[in-house]
Order: sequence, then structure tokens, then C-alpha cells
Amino acid sequence: MKKILFVLLSVLLIASFAYAGGKQEEPTAMQPAAADDPYAAVRGKVVTMAGPFTDNDAVKFEQSIKSFEEMTGIDIQYEGSKEFEASIGISIEGGNAPDIADFPQPGLLKNFVAKGYVVDLNKSLDMNKVKSNYIQSWLDMATMDSPSGPIMAGIWGRVNGKSLVWYNKKEFDAAGYKVPTTWKEMTALQNQIMADGDTPWCVGIESGAATGWAMTDWIEEMMLRTTSLENYDKWVDGTLKFDSPEVRKAIQTVADIWFKDGMVYGGRKSIATTSFGDAPKVMFEMPPKAWLHKQGNFITSFFPENAKAGVDYDFFYFPPYDDAHGRPVLVAGDIYAMFNDRPEVRMVMQYLATGASIETWVKAGGAISPHKDSQLSWYTNEVDKKVAEIIQNATAVRFDGSDLMPGAVGAGSFWKEMTAYVSGTKSLDEALKAIDASWPK
Repeated sequence: MKKILFVLLSVLLIASFAYAGGKQEEPTAMQPAAADDPYAAVRGKVVTMAGPFTDNDAVKFEQSIKSFEEMTGIDIQYEGSKEFEASIGISIEGGNAPDIADFPQPGLLKNFVAKGYVVDLNKSLDMNKVKSNYIQSWLDMATMDSPSGPIMAGIWGRVNGKSLVWYNKKEFDAAGYKVPTTWKEMTALQNQIMADGDTPWCVGIESGAATGWAMTDWIEEMMLRTTSLENYDKWVDGTLKFDSPEVRKAIQTVADIWFKDGMVYGGRKSIATTSFGDAPKVMFEMPPKAWLHKQGNFITSFFPENAKAGVDYDFFYFPPYDDAHGRPVLVAGDIYAMFNDRPEVRMVMQYLATGASIETWVKAGGAISPHKDSQLSWYTNEVDKKVAEIIQNATAVRFDGSDLMPGAVGAGSFWKEMTAYVSGTKSLDEALKAIDASWPK
């Protein structure tokens, strides 16, 4: 089986290389003929990569590309840094950019695209193969404005999903509750829990200097569910104001849950002072003090140590609010961009656009693939597998909005003003006007 996969991958890469303009040189006495070694033109070449993967993540990434290196003879030299966001700017601006860089925030990549540093993948890769392996939303998010117009600035690698609602499975099942699949069903579940004398949601947005980010995630979820993708994108780039009917509706939908008496454990007054990591702990008390918690899959690290996925806890997709907007998923992830256009770099980028490039990492745990050709059977734990299934079934995906906005807004006024609104120290009108005023001119 491995030999068959090896041959198929070889054919794919050779075809991609030929499409992208790579030419096989005439064989010489020092160079094997193409029939003997299809990778003769790139064997021994070095491709440099930079990114944020360090420690265990770096090891898993290097293992995931090992079979490709062995097959092609290309040496991918990856350098990870915990200070990647700062160091990559120095390298690029200083004329020493890596061949490929992995950006955990597409907003940072967008800055370099605007300055003309990034290679347009439309001109370098077999984009028919790339486009066939991602849903349109991933392609939309990788299209960015350069000095010469829109370009395909990158391809997506490891991703994760945020549109998840967690619950205490044992107690949930024992109570006879059913997982909701629509907003109407979720509303009915909330009402049923309250009728039983309990509290539906546990919510906390305290996070030190980053207090408020958990609120912004909820608003981003509702922007995807109550308005169009075009409006979401305009909101993220500052074209659609915070003080607009569309954004107000999204925030009000969150407030209708958070501020209603009996809906959140501790009430509205406790949300801004409860740590985001402590908030879900009340689900595991006996009996549970609250039943539902919306958060990304990282939140399981704050669950009780002995709690087992699928047994003690489980999760479901945060339901769509309006069928007209499909089943959107809020995501985060890594996007690979190309800075030097050579045959071996093209070949690596073409490979990174396939599920095979992340298969080993998926099997090791801690990675979700956005590629259509990836298999759910690769996932070895139920949480990763179920998140992957939710992302695969999404009709649209969008990146965390606050991560795409200018820092003064996304990690500044948006967090701060929404915290003030939740705590009641500012009205919604005051908060929205303050955020709009903070947007860089």
C-alpha cells in the first residue's frame, strides 16, 4: 500500500512541477536520466522555512515532511521561533526572507503582500489542483491585495475550529437533553434547562491584559451567522463600521443570551471577572451548576485531569442562526507563503497543499487538516476527529476577526470596549463609537 501511495504522490508532484514551469534538463554523464530519477533536477536542493512551531510542534512538523524529503531529495530546513512575528519582519525587510514562511495570523502576511514581497501562487503552482483540495472560503482568505492587484498569497496547513459548544456528557445524557442542531433547538434547550431550575451557560472573559477576547469570539460567531461573508470581510477590514446595523445585530444576539436573567452562571456581573479557563469548571460539579460552554478545542486542557472525551464530556457544532448563511465555522490556522520562486520551492508548496503533508501530524494528534483529500480515519482521538468533521462539513470558514484587525482594534479597543459593555460601565453606543474612533486612519 505504501508503495502505491509513494508512486501516486510521485506522479502528482512531477505533474505539478511540469505545470509550474519546471523543465527537466537533458541527462548528462553526471546526472541520471529522468526515467531513472524523476527528482534529479531538485535532489540535493535546500528549501528554507521559518515559522512559529517550536518544541513538540516543531518535531511533529518535521516528521510530517520527512517522507517527502526522502522521496524528492529536497532538504527542508525549518527554523521555528517563539518570536516569529518579530523576527520574520526583520528577515524579509532585510532582504533575507526564507523560501517559505508559516504565518499563524494571515493579518501579518497581508502586510508583506501589500509591500510586494510575496510570490503569487497563481503563477507558480498548479492552481487547479490547489483549488480542488480546499473549499472556496480557504481560497478567499488566502487572496490578498498586492501592489499589482489581488494574488493567491498562501496555502493553508494546520487549522483548528472554534465553533464548538462543550457539555458534561454523563449528566447531559442522564437529564435526557438532546444535542441541538438548529438555533431554534438550542433556544428550546436553554429554556428547558432553566425550567428544570438550572443555568444553561457558563461564561468568563477575564484573561489578564487580554480580557475580553472570549467576548469577541462570540461576536465573530454571530457575525458569520446573522449576516453575509462579504459583510464579515468588510467588518474585519474596517469598511463596515462597528456602529452599523449588522454588527449591532450580532452583538445583540450575544447579549440576548448573556444578559438574560438565569441564562449565565453568576449572571452578567460575573462574566468580566471570571477567568475564561475557570468558567467551564462548574459543568463538572455534582450536580452541574451550568450545562454549556462555547470555546475552541484548546479548552479541554482546563477540564478535570481524569475527564475523558466522549465519556465525561462531549461537544457539538454551535448551531446556525439563519439557514440563509449556511453552516459557517470560525477557525484559526497556519498559512504558508512563498518568498523565493524556484522549482524546488514550488514543489514543496504544491506538497503542502495536500493532506499527505499533514497526515503524520494528524495521526500523532494536535493537528486538523483543511484539505479535502485528508481522511477522517487518520485521526487517533475523538476530539480532533470530530472537529475535523465539523470543519469538513462547513459551508464557509472565516478566520478569527480580531486577529485580522489592526492591533489597536483587534487586540485593543475591541477587547477593552466589549468588556466595558459586558460589565455595564459603558453603553453599547459608547463602546461602538469608541472602537470606530480607534481604527487607524
